[in-house]
Amino acid sequence: MATILQIALSDKHLTLFAKGLKTAGLESKLAETGPFTILGPVNLALGRLSAVSYDELLEPANRDRLINLLSDYIIVGKKMFHDFRNDQKISMLNGREVTVSVKNGNTLVDGAQILAHDKQGSNGVVHVLANTFQ
Repeated sequence: MATILQIALSDKHLTLFAKGLKTAGLESKLAETGPFTILGPVNLALGRLSAVSYDELLEPANRDRLINLLSDYIIVGKKMFHDFRNDQKISMLNGREVTVSVKNGNTLVDGAQILAHDKQGSNGVVHVLANTFQ
């Protein structure tokens, strides 16, 4: 069975996220036993970052900022789609806390809707987000 890193690398909607994981050096972390949960924003969402462009974050001088950003989308532990509950607080890899909300049948994490879910790997699970966190 593929690892969650391999799943992210092979998903055409997560190519920018996967490129960032490689550039940031998070590949070794996500190759560990885990389990981990990736909440990967789609390419279009990463292209719309407002504070700084994603391309700028991929530059070596911005590695720490890139690691911090991508760590916002990784949970230590396995969270299947059915595990997300309204008003649930979840701590991300970098310590940031996000809030889950369930509205009109949609599940959102800090305002980012989960589009595709439960892509299981040998060391966790991958969910795809429609946008970045608010």
